[in-house]
Amino acid sequence: MKCAVFLAKGFEDCEALITIDMLRRAGIPTESVSITDDLKVEASHGVTMFADRLWEEIDVSEYDTLILPGGKVGTENLGGFKPLLDALMSHWEKGKLTCAICAAPSIFGKLGILKGKKYTCFPSFFREDYGGDYQMELAVQDGNLITGRGMGATIEFARLIIREMTDEATLKKVEYGMQYEHSFRTNQPD
Repeated sequence: MKCAVFLAKGFEDCEALITIDMLRRAGIPTESVSITDDLKVEASHGVTMFADRLWEEIDVSEYDTLILPGGKVGTENLGGFKPLLDALMSHWEKGKLTCAICAAPSIFGKLGILKGKKYTCFPSFFREDYGGDYQMELAVQDGNLITGRGMGATIEFARLIIREMTDEATLKKVEYGMQYEHSFRTNQPD
């Protein structure tokens, strides 16, 4: 199982980095992929991150899970990159895990991916014409679709991805290692 997290200028720092961190803690091979022609990508709050790979270096079909962080400008840039949109549709149509958080689920809405699905996104990016069932939850899974509401929902968003891609024991180890609330109810996992 392998994940790609796509980065464009203006991506929301924490939504990308926390998701990558948690997936890697779970032992899931995860690569950050710049859709620009540079590995250096500036996030929404001026932090510059070095992506692992450039778009031109990858074969999107090799990834089991595609993930879009939000950020208003980052989402606009991701949504304006046609090769990514085509790859998302192909991935989705194959029934593979497709994930976005904050503003980025609006890309799925414009592609028709949210039709008939439960989802969440940053509230100001909700639109009736997406045809889905908007949930005011931190993170929502409906089949092979996982969405998150915003930066404060990133841990829940990543938890759903880990839960889908691994097992309960792995999720509990990640939670304990982060000292996340759920792990306080149990002892340290083996």
